[in-house]
Amino acid sequence: MIASAPLPDTDESAAAELAALAAEIARHNALYHTEDAPEISDAAYDALMRRNAALEAAFPHLIRADSPSRSVGAAPAGHLAKVAHARAMFSLDNAFADADVADFVGRVRRFLSLADDAPVALTAEPKIDGLSCSLRYENGRLVQALTRGDGQVGEDVTANVRTIGDIPPTLPAGAPAVFEVRGEVYMAKSDFAALNARLLAETGATGKEARQFANPRNAAAGSLRQKDAAVTASRPLRFFAWGWGETSALPGNTQSAVIAAIRAWGFPVTAQFQPAGTLDQGLDAYRRIEHERADLPFDIDGVVYKLDRLDWQQRLGFVGRAPRWAIAHKFPAERAETTLNDIEIQVGRTGKLTPVAKLEPVTVGGVVVRNATLHNADEIARLGVRPGDRVILQRAGDVIPQIVENLTRDADRPAWTFPAHCPRCGSEAVAEEGEVDVRCTGGLICPAQRLERLKHFVSRGALDIDGLGEKTLVELLDLNWIAEPADIFRLTAHREELLGRDGWQAKSVDALLAAIDAKRAPDAARLLFGLGIRHIGAITARDLLKRLVTLPNVRQLADDIIALRDANPPAIGESAQKHRTRLDKVIADHIGIENVGAAVGHALADFFHEPHNRAVWDDLLAQVSPPDFLVETRDSRVSGKTVVFTGTLETISRDEAKAQAESLGARVSGSVSAKTDLVVAGPGAGSKLKKAAELAIEVIDEAEWARIVAVAS
Repeated sequence: MIASAPLPDTDESAAAELAALAAEIARHNALYHTEDAPEISDAAYDALMRRNAALEAAFPHLIRADSPSRSVGAAPAGHLAKVAHARAMFSLDNAFADADVADFVGRVRRFLSLADDAPVALTAEPKIDGLSCSLRYENGRLVQALTRGDGQVGEDVTANVRTIGDIPPTLPAGAPAVFEVRGEVYMAKSDFAALNARLLAETGATGKEARQFANPRNAAAGSLRQKDAAVTASRPLRFFAWGWGETSALPGNTQSAVIAAIRAWGFPVTAQFQPAGTLDQGLDAYRRIEHERADLPFDIDGVVYKLDRLDWQQRLGFVGRAPRWAIAHKFPAERAETTLNDIEIQVGRTGKLTPVAKLEPVTVGGVVVRNATLHNADEIARLGVRPGDRVILQRAGDVIPQIVENLTRDADRPAWTFPAHCPRCGSEAVAEEGEVDVRCTGGLICPAQRLERLKHFVSRGALDIDGLGEKTLVELLDLNWIAEPADIFRLTAHREELLGRDGWQAKSVDALLAAIDAKRAPDAARLLFGLGIRHIGAITARDLLKRLVTLPNVRQLADDIIALRDANPPAIGESAQKHRTRLDKVIADHIGIENVGAAVGHALADFFHEPHNRAVWDDLLAQVSPPDFLVETRDSRVSGKTVVFTGTLETISRDEAKAQAESLGARVSGSVSAKTDLVVAGPGAGSKLKKAAELAIEVIDEAEWARIVAVAS
């Protein structure tokens, strides 16, 4: 799964690779954002994201609801209070070449219906490698500080942030009544080195392994997210402002003007922040900052361009996980040479066997690395790697790099063979048709999968049960007290036995049982996500429940799809590919949920077709009672309705119209059906307008649509 590999020839192969990419990238997001323990480099992560983007561009009808292009970060950690952002914190799309930046400017012009030579003023600033944070001021006083978390919900780090000297406790007179300053908490390179030296000295005399941070970014994240603000105060954290969130008023009408005001209020802004009136000026700024990179006192991994005009930013809005009006231009990766000592296999919660390169420790960009993921058998074959090979590593800012070249592939040694059986349970390991990933077939009998699936079920993004960490789960599994999710809710029966075990006191036992009991009415989407059904990520689970409302309705949908599959066998002479394409359309039409396609339908049907899974589901729902899943929407005429745009829009682009509809709580569809509520028709509308008339669906023109938007704004 690399950006340069040829694209698949079939929808089936593309869908399989997109599914594998979604799972892989979600895992790395959690490692980076939640656990501060990344396993791959920025370069390797960016390669996965580029591959995903290339596939989505080539197969737009296969874009998944849990696509990495729609997600931001990962769920917040558990030891800090979780608070919803008043205004979501988004991530940025990436550019890797000058041409990518030019394409970004071109997309802005097309969205805003500008002429090809219309000026598009930008700002340029370094992309600080730290932890994003939002600082909320009310009536001039700092009242709350949140990490980005998953973009929607962050961690409350207010007490910790108050210890950072760069962050003013108050704003000057005249500042807006409500203003959220957003920026990056970071650690300077020299402060990072001094902190690690101090930690080494503090632990060296104890005989224990020294607690040191891998890089400044991890040091900043670990220091800010302490339970004890006194620990944060002892760490040399700094802050740079780069934007804002919710505000009752803006002190300017351009990005440059608002940042200047934020600087005037006492917030540090990078000295490299600069306006760039043209694309060429933006690229010149990138090259100057890249040249200065090694001498800067803090780590950066690229340059961020933002559209300077705020009225244009507002019109452009957001798509998926990122704003349309900003992009990050990443720096090239750093490289080093080392020896691959061994290849080990890790088994994930879905049974995926992931080969991991065990490396001779080497320093790349100031960080010592020992491991690198090799992704799958195809990647091993492409590189031709075996234990003993000399390899080139590539790193762009994270802990563990990507192997990009094998220097000794021609050496006379036998090829490394991917195992045919799971190293944990001995079950057969196979790759499904069209997939590159090899998976253990053992399911819940596999210790690796059982533990990982239960860890996922109780994780922060799913049921979020405090006290059920890996160590406790392992103990309970070893005791045969739990094997499936429902068993967790029967642990009360083992209270007295737990009290008799080492390390368990009445307080800790009762706290665990209370935490479990508190989840007997869980959020339905979190419960569905927690079951670990393939292709049902956190976003997909929410999209399903937004329409279906209850978990029994989800099962009914699965039963419907099973029936549809039985009722649509291959026609005589029909190829497997044509049958799958035809069946996928039938299933997608039946689901009728924007961004939830046939792959999700097949996954649900496959899950509920298995008797054991139905038993697990029934057993779990006998223990818990999730309430109906209801989502608040903006009060507008089209909230909760399905809208179709057809014909030529003359005052706005199609992308902007779609963004408007989604912001009003509507769903946008590309086709007219009985489930369509409203059609917005411009000049040149054809078959869709005709079908709307046949189905007696309301049709309005662009001017009426503009009035709907204006009334709701």
